[in-house]
Amino acid sequence: MPSFRALPPSLLRTGARKAVPATPDARTIHVPVARAMVDCGVYVDGVRLPGKFTHAAALTKVREIEAEGNNHAFVWIGLHEPDEHQMEAVADVFGLHELAVEDAVHAHQRPKLERYDDTLFLVLKTVKYVEHESVANAREIVETGEIMIFVGPDFVVTVRHGDHGGLAGVRRQMDTSPANCALGPYAVMHAIADHVVDSYLGVTDLVETDIDAMEENVFSPTSPTDIEHIYLLKREIVEMRRAVSPLTFALQRLGSDHNDLISKEVRRYMRDVLDHTITAADRIASYDEVLSSLVQAAVGKVGMQQNTDMRKISAWVAIAAVPTALAGIYGMNFDNMPELHWTLGYPMVLLVMLTVCVVLHRTFRRNNWL
Repeated sequence: MPSFRALPPSLLRTGARKAVPATPDARTIHVPVARAMVDCGVYVDGVRLPGKFTHAAALTKVREIEAEGNNHAFVWIGLHEPDEHQMEAVADVFGLHELAVEDAVHAHQRPKLERYDDTLFLVLKTVKYVEHESVANAREIVETGEIMIFVGPDFVVTVRHGDHGGLAGVRRQMDTSPANCALGPYAVMHAIADHVVDSYLGVTDLVETDIDAMEENVFSPTSPTDIEHIYLLKREIVEMRRAVSPLTFALQRLGSDHNDLISKEVRRYMRDVLDHTITAADRIASYDEVLSSLVQAAVGKVGMQQNTDMRKISAWVAIAAVPTALAGIYGMNFDNMPELHWTLGYPMVLLVMLTVCVVLHRTFRRNNWL
């Protein structure tokens, strides 16, 4: 029989129900924007104002300054891997488009440039060279991340994904260069793009060292070749190509004279970044071709090594066949065999076997089979 617990008399009299406190769902707990915010600064005529601001207070301060006089001000806020709620809170303040906000939250985007009215949304892929002793011991050579940039008339919002590609150095550079910072939010976009593209060139230089070492290994006749290491390098080069090549089209649009959002001076700087991007893309394309050639060379080298091994095996089998044949014949225990009862028969057979083996060995050595 099931047992039932008696209700308290007060509940029996009134029929009231006891309220059960709800357990909070982790998905409904909203982390404040400040947890994802790396830095937030207000810039007036290229000079950063002292003090700390929230994202909303910073934009309010900027618009108050612009409403008061002729000073040009903007806010630059940096976020690191914000969640959906944090990004939506920032989007509500700065008026960001929901499609771009979705891309900024979920990441894994290809480099691109989108325009939403008077706001530009630029996606950049960051790359980092993973230090290693040699390609043979490496599991990863190039690590990638992402930086999303929202740029409006009076704000810059940067969203970074990944453990590398920090923009603290770029911000310090802009803080100490009021003349560049005075060009406005799009000058910040240029500084970030220039920083990312310069990292492409640095990584390509380091990867070239690995390719040179691999090339030396492949064409060295004495060193063994592992094609898996070449495939690892080629995979990393393909990942870099996906990060760099699509950016060329986006930077062409930014540097175009038909872009009415960006000043002529900033467009000139953007075209310089485009030149560096093309240089990096050309390097990566050449590395891809070199690695394809190395794969073919490595396959040919492995085939030659296998042929050499087969020749050596065949030569030793031929040498071993002579004593095996003689030992097999004289091991059949027949009475009527040549020189069976001859006193010197045994040493003579051994001498014949040794002589034939030596002659075969010298012949194979002369023909480079051994």
